[in-house]
Amino acid sequence: MKEKNKFEFETEAIRTQLERTQFLEHSTPMYLTSSFVFDDAEDMRASFAEEKERNIYSRYSNPNSSEFIEKVCKMEGAEAGFAFASGMAAVFSTFAALLESGDHIISAKSIFGSTHTLFTQFFPKWNIDTSYFDINALEEVESLITNKTKVIYAESPTNPGVDILDLEALGKIAKKNGLILIVDNCFASPYLQQPIKFGADLVIHSGTKLMDGQGRVLAGITVGNAELIDKIYRFARITGPALSPFNAWVLSKSLETLGIRVDRHCSNALRLAKFLENHSKVAWVKYPFLKSHPKYELAKKQMKAGGCVVAFEVKDGLEEGKKFFDAIKLLSLSANLGDSRSIVTHPASTTHSKLTKDERESVGISDGMVRVSVGLEHIEDIIADIAQALE
Repeated sequence: MKEKNKFEFETEAIRTQLERTQFLEHSTPMYLTSSFVFDDAEDMRASFAEEKERNIYSRYSNPNSSEFIEKVCKMEGAEAGFAFASGMAAVFSTFAALLESGDHIISAKSIFGSTHTLFTQFFPKWNIDTSYFDINALEEVESLITNKTKVIYAESPTNPGVDILDLEALGKIAKKNGLILIVDNCFASPYLQQPIKFGADLVIHSGTKLMDGQGRVLAGITVGNAELIDKIYRFARITGPALSPFNAWVLSKSLETLGIRVDRHCSNALRLAKFLENHSKVAWVKYPFLKSHPKYELAKKQMKAGGCVVAFEVKDGLEEGKKFFDAIKLLSLSANLGDSRSIVTHPASTTHSKLTKDERESVGISDGMVRVSVGLEHIEDIIADIAQALE
């Protein structure tokens, strides 16, 4: 028997919305206003004193942002959230709100290049250190914990190598040691994976990717434990990295089709991965739902499907790889992912170019690696373009 008033993922994405105004609109309107008015002096005082919940200024909250946040919280099983102007604004603000000088982060080695740069070049200026663990050796994590450690951080699937981490194991380590587990869930989207179920305290997304799904807007969001989110909210309220009302409105609409879009992304990606696996000019292929993926069984446990990203390497190294990129005709050469348009990226020279060659190689990013964000075009057209480029 279905739980009363409990809807499935796709229904929540469509039917979670603001209360209608006096105009009884079917679709949520845009609230393109920087500020909100008060009934009288007492209403204004009480609002700023946080004695009542209401919109004051769109840097703090806005009806469109609130709807977007509520949808993502329901999708992720989170208590609360805050929406940001970009994914990296979400990453930085989350850490900046929770950490103090002298604190210590334990992070997976395989993370987005900009996040790695944040940990290695900017946080040390504020006496915040980071230690890295091998994603295939989670037993390393506990050995890295000190009395200064506050956060464990990971992505799964990873960017760009689509490796899979055991989120439940990380959750148990974090809980045992009183640490905060933060998971970047961008590659999976809440449709495919909900890290909170496995023990994550906070989940971060770049809404720019699958959440928007059409390469239109920048956005980020952090959701999770209400007490932690309150600290993030108070930091963001003062520092101002808030999501714009227009972008929040776009994203809230985009979430209504997230499930059906991601289903197509995943079916296309699996077809492409299987094609590449049998191609004579491809050295290796990684996709979470390929049986050849080293963490295939774990991916099946944690995720509904494999996601939109396929990683592979062209045989004969970087020069052959360059020829491949130059020969692409239909697909886009871009650094984004999760778009309706398929995208091919060379991580070593783009998204992870700020890492040294040794740093890239230590997390499996070879000079010849290709990352494909598989879009919603007909799969035969996607495969045909990649096939002719490989030839």
